[in-house]
Amino acid sequence: MKPQDHYLKFIQWDDEDGLYVGYCPDLFPWGAVCHASTEEEAYRQLCALVAEEVDELQRAGKELPRPGTRPMRDAVPA
Repeated sequence: MKPQDHYLKFIQWDDEDGLYVGYCPDLFPWGAVCHASTEEEAYRQLCALVAEEVDELQRAGKELPRPGTRPMRDAVPA
């Protein structure tokens, strides 16, 4: 498993922008980091940005942020 695989990455439709936007809260806590017209393209861009950020942090000798954001695992029906 690659270090970047530990981080939650997700894509969400944005009505205001009319595009899919990509998020990785543990590495980019300020919000969306990429936009695309398809989910697949947004996810591809997001994965590339996450890999680039992890590589840059490692090259600089910095500690990687601890992955803390997790998707909801158990939904409880109302």
